[in-house]
Amino acid sequence: MQRQGSIGGSAAIRVRVTGGVLLVAHLALVAWLMLRPLDVPWVTPPNLRPLAGIRADLALGWPHAVRPLGEGLALLAPLGVLLPAAHGRLTVLPLASLLRTAAAGALVSLGIALLQTGVPGRVVDVDSLLLNTAGVILAHLAVVPAGRAWLRRRRDAREPGAAEPAVTVQEELSQGRTPTIPRVGIAP
Repeated sequence: MQRQGSIGGSAAIRVRVTGGVLLVAHLALVAWLMLRPLDVPWVTPPNLRPLAGIRADLALGWPHAVRPLGEGLALLAPLGVLLPAAHGRLTVLPLASLLRTAAAGALVSLGIALLQTGVPGRVVDVDSLLLNTAGVILAHLAVVPAGRAWLRRRRDAREPGAAEPAVTVQEELSQGRTPTIPRVGIAP
């Protein structure tokens, strides 16, 4: 069955493979950064109140708040671009793409937070989940719509008839009659 609105030909394969390889590499780097044990003399308590850590960082002043907030936004931000690239669709509803990518980013961030509970020196911080998801959303909004529009223009320049998305409805071909098993009589 043909995927509706997918990039055709070898370009699709290149975009999907590149996106998939970069996605795996990025997730491996994030896992290495966030799941290795820290040798620290003390550990802060877990932050389970949303926005409490962000307010505490902002209370220190902008120069001191930029680094932790920027790190939280940037950690999973590449997922906002790599997930749609690995999916490889050009014609998709922008809101649906954004919601899928944001949900995937939130789930990856939640998975990291849950895995950190078993790592010495790491604590759960709900603000990191919020910042990571916001970073995924911002990266998606900044890159993906413009990238898809550029790829659509490039495709349309090569194939003038491909301006509308190819919607094909394929019916399953009949493969013959369904085999039946004859009834066996039951002995009295």
